[in-house]
Amino acid sequence: MGLGRRIGDTLRLPTKPGRIVLVVLVVLALAAGAGGAVAVQAPNVLSDLGLTSAARAEKDLPAPVPQLTALHGDAPVPSSAGLGTVLGPLASSSALGTFAGVVVDPAAQAGAAPLWQQSPAEPLVPGSTGKLLTASAALLTLNATDRFATRVVAGAEPGQVVLVGGGDPTLTALPQGRTGIYPEPARLDDLVAAVQKAMNGQKVTSVVVDTSLWTGPVLAPGWDPADIPGGNVAPIVPLTLDGGRLDPAQLDGARTTTPAVDAGQAFARKLGLAASAVSEGKAPANAKQLGQVYSAPMSSLVETLMTTSDNVLAESLARAVALTRDGDPSFAGASEQVLAALSQAGFDVTGAHMVDGSGLSTEDRVPPRLLGTLLAAAAAPTSPGQGPEFLRPIVSGLPVAGGDGTLEDRFDTGTASAGRGVVRAKTGTLTGVSALAGVVTDVDGRLLVFALMSNGRSPATVRPRLDTIAATLSRCGCR
Repeated sequence: MGLGRRIGDTLRLPTKPGRIVLVVLVVLALAAGAGGAVAVQAPNVLSDLGLTSAARAEKDLPAPVPQLTALHGDAPVPSSAGLGTVLGPLASSSALGTFAGVVVDPAAQAGAAPLWQQSPAEPLVPGSTGKLLTASAALLTLNATDRFATRVVAGAEPGQVVLVGGGDPTLTALPQGRTGIYPEPARLDDLVAAVQKAMNGQKVTSVVVDTSLWTGPVLAPGWDPADIPGGNVAPIVPLTLDGGRLDPAQLDGARTTTPAVDAGQAFARKLGLAASAVSEGKAPANAKQLGQVYSAPMSSLVETLMTTSDNVLAESLARAVALTRDGDPSFAGASEQVLAALSQAGFDVTGAHMVDGSGLSTEDRVPPRLLGTLLAAAAAPTSPGQGPEFLRPIVSGLPVAGGDGTLEDRFDTGTASAGRGVVRAKTGTLTGVSALAGVVTDVDGRLLVFALMSNGRSPATVRPRLDTIAATLSRCGCR
């Protein structure tokens, strides 16, 4: 795979014409057969793990499915009446607080009404399901092979170098052979090696940290500063190591309040310099480049975003959208350009109001109709030759219920357990906010998209109910 465009050193790029992607997706556990049923001789996984059938019963886990099958385009479509009969009582529970949701057939023609809906246009706080907007805009605006770039250039004084942030939150100080949360991270060690080679024996005496790529405040409206030590986010600047994590291996570990300075000091240490040799500033115009490293491609970063729900990565992608579309690389500018990119691609963003790219803000509002439309575009079937499948990484990165990512510890009791390995979805959780939006295959082999949103009740109460609704779809022909 080529490097594609390198975000950070070539940022003001022509915007890709808006297109709605149509993608074929087989959603079954971790794999699916191609063109027919595939018999699977499953090993005794329970014994291999030292568990017994009694342990399975105690945990209320479903028995393994012995066969995987491909989806068929002619599978029956659930009726609105059938879905209403099954989902209506679940969705009307007062325990859900203010609830809205949709169920969509991704194979239906664009603009078709949802198969089932309840208050589909009501804007609610989305939590991290708001990342679906950012991820979609990034894939529609950037190329799948684009990468963030972090550069080092010569400073204004002899022996001085400037570490220029290019928006890559995956940059790491970890050595080769060790990886934190992000795939294929760019490494400071590679930058150090490139700089030392380019300096041709001249000693580096000081490091300047340049974060001028982005503008505005480093925390968005509606964010709680306690989320930094709480592990949810770091100050949003274009130069950071491992998303600002103090421990690169802990997904939700505490974050630093000074990510750019920390990155500069880590770089300086690898060059044999003290922390005092680091200062903040700006690279000279037309400075000589001494080295450059690149992130994983955008398609891989979007998949990681969907699986881990990393807020810093989401904000970086939103800024890349803003810069590519010649917008202001601030929270306000990035939010504006994300919605503009979706609108240009033909999505109806009426009712959506975002103040960040991650959904962490309590001031964000999104109607479930928009979440459903985005996922339907990403999961719909295509015919060969219809063009690039721009939005595919959104669905391929969705966590598997009971399997990985933010759904690893969900769908584990009662009726909800039927969704394990069958439901794939993006979660959204804040105080008084719970959302679940994804894809599921019903008993007839029909792929369905759903978006479920609740405001005003504790996630501890609501999340199991949303899991049950999604799992119910997996067991329902509903005709």
